[in-house]
Amino acid sequence: MNRLNKLFSEKKNDILSIYFTAGYPELGSTVAIAEALEKAGADFLEIGFPYSDPVADGPTIQESSEKALENGMTLNVLFEQLKDLRSKVTIPILMMGYANPMIQYGVERFCKTAAEVGVDGIIVPDLPMYEYENMYKDIFTKYGLSNIFLVTPQTSEERIRKIDELSNSFIYLLSSSSITGGSLNVSDKIEDYYKRIKAMNLKNPLIIGFGISGNAAYKKATEYASGAIVGSAFVKYLGSGPDYLEGIGDFVKTIR
Repeated sequence: MNRLNKLFSEKKNDILSIYFTAGYPELGSTVAIAEALEKAGADFLEIGFPYSDPVADGPTIQESSEKALENGMTLNVLFEQLKDLRSKVTIPILMMGYANPMIQYGVERFCKTAAEVGVDGIIVPDLPMYEYENMYKDIFTKYGLSNIFLVTPQTSEERIRKIDELSNSFIYLLSSSSITGGSLNVSDKIEDYYKRIKAMNLKNPLIIGFGISGNAAYKKATEYASGAIVGSAFVKYLGSGPDYLEGIGDFVKTIR
């Protein structure tokens, strides 16, 4: 049982995940931020590997990626930083990014290195399900990595069932079909969407992301799912000043 499965077997609700971009606000801040988030009570983390042409990221995360790339962040640098990860951080860690840099690096090499440094799963929003199943699933399985699929309000029930079948940790339920960084305005339509997914009784837990920026949105998300992911709000916080490490505990308290 990997760390993600262990988490979901032991905790069924109020699971908080935090996303941040590797190399932002400083090139060497990745592991220190991860340490501070675990200490503050985050249940698992998503470390973004920056890419110059993202498709799902809003302005805040795009800007953090641009700054991280300017700072010199690459996959080689990130994996070098993460070599020390598991001596300091015990909670599950996911890497999140786009297919292009992963394929350029070499998918098997990427998965092998990620597993060696203690990563538990990968989120690749633009990796087609067909390609994953037919080209990469065996590689992910070989290295014990979970592939996390995204579901939107437009995803068909047939596709959701297929995603559930291919998943082995959790399903990332997008609060909307927009980019990251919006606000979670829970309309009747969105509630119907959440209820529809919940009623499917999927075998994998659901974690809601996109637009979770405060306590009210977090609480609403956890009514329908096992937990929620905070991304843009935390990345924005990291850019607020030089003492960002000291205030991470207070930031997490504002969400919970």
